[in-house]
Amino acid sequence: MSRIFYTIALIWALTGTALAHDFSALARILPDQSRIADHGRAGVRVDLGLSQGVPYRVFTLRDPYRMVLDFQEVDWTGLEVDSFLQTDRISDVKFGAYVPGWSRMVLELGAPLAVDTADMRVDQVNGTAHLSLGLRGTDFDSFAASAGAPRQPDWDLPEPAVRPATPGRDGTRPLLVMLDPGHGGIDPGAEAGGTNEKTLMLTFARELRETLLRAGGYQVMLTRVDDHFVSLERRIALAHRAGADVFISLHADILSEGQAHGAAIYTLSDDASDIASRKLAERHDRGDLISGIDLSGADDQVADVLMDIARQETKPRTDALARALADGMAQQGGPMNNHPVRRASFSVLKAADIPSVLVELGFLSDTRDLRNIKDPEWRKAMARGILHGLEQWRRDDQVKRSLIGQ
Repeated sequence: MSRIFYTIALIWALTGTALAHDFSALARILPDQSRIADHGRAGVRVDLGLSQGVPYRVFTLRDPYRMVLDFQEVDWTGLEVDSFLQTDRISDVKFGAYVPGWSRMVLELGAPLAVDTADMRVDQVNGTAHLSLGLRGTDFDSFAASAGAPRQPDWDLPEPAVRPATPGRDGTRPLLVMLDPGHGGIDPGAEAGGTNEKTLMLTFARELRETLLRAGGYQVMLTRVDDHFVSLERRIALAHRAGADVFISLHADILSEGQAHGAAIYTLSDDASDIASRKLAERHDRGDLISGIDLSGADDQVADVLMDIARQETKPRTDALARALADGMAQQGGPMNNHPVRRASFSVLKAADIPSVLVELGFLSDTRDLRNIKDPEWRKAMARGILHGLEQWRRDDQVKRSLIGQ
């Protein structure tokens, strides 16, 4: 039995004793009993003190090298990376909510490491638990051979329900808009001014949904409705599963290069419109790496060709959507970026058959943008701007599609 499957098997061993220890769904981290330390030739030791025992699993991913620990479920409040991480052999640690009912910790490895020992012990008196992992160096080939996320449905988001469309006010089918609040859970996104991107974008997505629903003629769904991580691949899959007419990803990043202030609308292109846009796309896509998603698989060349063909029809509709949204937001006062419509290779925009755009409401690295994004009245105006942009795009799109049909 390989180390990875041995560690996963501990889930079932622990679950089998759950009744004896009266486990509940949520454990708390005990920071003073938790650390990652270098033990010299013995390797690296990961110690986690928990208020109670919980099922867990461990696996590794490559490109870059990561070790992932999943738990059902842990509250990480009080754990600080500076005191928790005490070795240079682990370059960084991320932890937080993953999907409903599950939490995740990701260790970014400076070099390949493998699980040598794994042990969770539960105190029979007070019910507290201690998870100890012994990590040893391994060679690149061995690491690569055992790396990969196990496929277990219980550890992933459930499939979304299919919702039948309801007629709009004029009897036509409503426009189904998939709003995608960026980041979430273990991935906070940009952080500034005592807040973070994932929280601000979820707030704005809820406000925008309310604005669209009140206007009538829209169905609105969100890729996440609370503080949980959703992979880029899953966000696109949710839009396809729902039969979305439009996909709008919402962000507010930090970027020092270029004109990093004011709102901007991004469309998909392998050739970024500028250096800042390229770096921004790299930052967004790295969120999946940090959160333990394996993006190392090669794309199928035939599928790529077919998607490129599908995008030939979608691209002009997407470009028109981006311009309409930029105009609508500008009419509400913006402020907009000097080049409000831009291009970059954002993975979240790669749905071939759905007009998809990424809206940067502004940049948290800019004082004015940060102040605006935290202002409910400004956000309300931007929601109206997006509504007006969607209305204009829908009218123009219907006319163009009818002409093509003729």
